[in-house]
Amino acid sequence: MTRASLDKQPHEVASMFDGVAANYDLTNDVLSLGQDRVWRKAVAKAVAARPGQKVLDLAAGTATSSLPFAATGAYVVPCDFSLGMLREGKKKHSWLPLTAGDATKLPFKDDVFDSVTISFGLRNVQDTDAALRELYRVTKPGGQVVICEFSQPTWAPLRTVYMEYLMRALPPVARAVSSNPDAYVYLAESIREWPDQPALAALLQKAGWGNVAWRNLTGGIVALHRGTKA
Repeated sequence: MTRASLDKQPHEVASMFDGVAANYDLTNDVLSLGQDRVWRKAVAKAVAARPGQKVLDLAAGTATSSLPFAATGAYVVPCDFSLGMLREGKKKHSWLPLTAGDATKLPFKDDVFDSVTISFGLRNVQDTDAALRELYRVTKPGGQVVICEFSQPTWAPLRTVYMEYLMRALPPVARAVSSNPDAYVYLAESIREWPDQPALAALLQKAGWGNVAWRNLTGGIVALHRGTKA
């Protein structure tokens, strides 16, 4: 089984996610203690997709995250660079237009989508700046980006407990429920190394996004960042 390194070589990351695709949704539910469902509901509410709108769901994995957007009547494109994830998604949601694509070189024209969103995938992209610029490029003027990603708990005691969970408790739990527990060791390390809320907001602004703001979920374990394209 493959475990990506923190320099996030695309072929390593894609291969790692290929290896956990079959049980990915169940594993996430267990490791997050069911909180992933709460976080995804918050994303759907923030995107607020409407009938006829076009939504890009980047790093969509098995496309479970795309279902709330499709339910509104929007045209949602689940996009991921893990072919293993896309194959699993196609088994479950064959009617969705699952698309293979690299976040740093998206296979879409300029100014296509009303909303672009990525949940728990941005920190696995090798070049964060390039991904944010690509999301900006494919968004229509007046459109929005919504990013849901692990972040830094704002309350120091929670931050300490959380980091202990990530580095001590998560690996043995992953060994019990995942086909590739080493992948979740990488994920824990990538969370620890990821920029905090203000730093990610600064990266969004650098990529051209305006009206950048964020709100914390679960005490800052996860943050929801938003921005608009002028």
